[in-house]
Amino acid sequence: MAIKNSIARQRPTIAGHIAIGIWGTLAALLSISKRKPLGMFGGVLVLAAVLVAVFAPALAPYEPEQIIVGHHLEAPSATHIMGTDDVSHDVFSRLVFGSRISLFVGLLTATLSALFGLILGVFSAYVGKTFDLITQRLVDAMMSFPMLILSLMLMAVMGRSLAAIIVALVFVNVPRITRTVRSVAFTVKEEMYVDAARSIGAPPHRIIFRHVAPNCFAPVIILATATLGSAIVLESTLSFLGLGVPPNIPTWGGMLGNASQGYFSGAWWVGAFPGIALTTVVFGVNLFGDMLRDILDPRLKGGR
Repeated sequence: MAIKNSIARQRPTIAGHIAIGIWGTLAALLSISKRKPLGMFGGVLVLAAVLVAVFAPALAPYEPEQIIVGHHLEAPSATHIMGTDDVSHDVFSRLVFGSRISLFVGLLTATLSALFGLILGVFSAYVGKTFDLITQRLVDAMMSFPMLILSLMLMAVMGRSLAAIIVALVFVNVPRITRTVRSVAFTVKEEMYVDAARSIGAPPHRIIFRHVAPNCFAPVIILATATLGSAIVLESTLSFLGLGVPPNIPTWGGMLGNASQGYFSGAWWVGAFPGIALTTVVFGVNLFGDMLRDILDPRLKGGR
């Protein structure tokens, strides 16, 4: 009985902590939205795109590959709010399902690029010597190629698949993150708390993962948002050029590629809506990334 009474007394406390946490989060978001309205607007755009991708089966009136007989290149109407394409697909349905691939590729590319770039940059700065020399020469070689050209080369070698395009995009984005993280890690490893950890005999792997790497998170998060936007654009570009995911999978770039085959003049809706969706999401990601930079960058904090 005493245990039950104790649990009963704790329940309001736990609920109170949850309520305080929710209220604190809402208050923080409200404060940020007042200081950075454009950044919060970008975050709302990104969140809306993610929700569309998650609930695509419920939002799309047709399957993305469903052929609607007798509705070839039909203009937007009450039945098909974004019209139909040259294969009699519903453009709105393909647009909604296409957001899944574009956002999945962008988010996974940004996450993996940030992870590998953080590890390589921190180890390159902390270990130094031969490891740093070899790593940075490889980074220089990879950065000497434009991202699109290097992506095209890799896709030509690996072939058209979702896994191949993610590998290619991660490969071209890691060097830039590695270079930035390395410069930050050089500064962090000279801080007094790192010297104190060395003086008490902390092993190198503990110093790297406990002290150096966590203090490089802020620039990595900022770079990850920039990578997210560029990855979405690169994936769409590769699909537009016919080197992206297979054509049976709806993507915004693939839809633009199909629209480029002579349909812009008479059937503007085939390419206009995917282009608007792509532009809106990348615009939102860039605004959100700028807000994160202003919040997390200590140099900008000191300037206010």
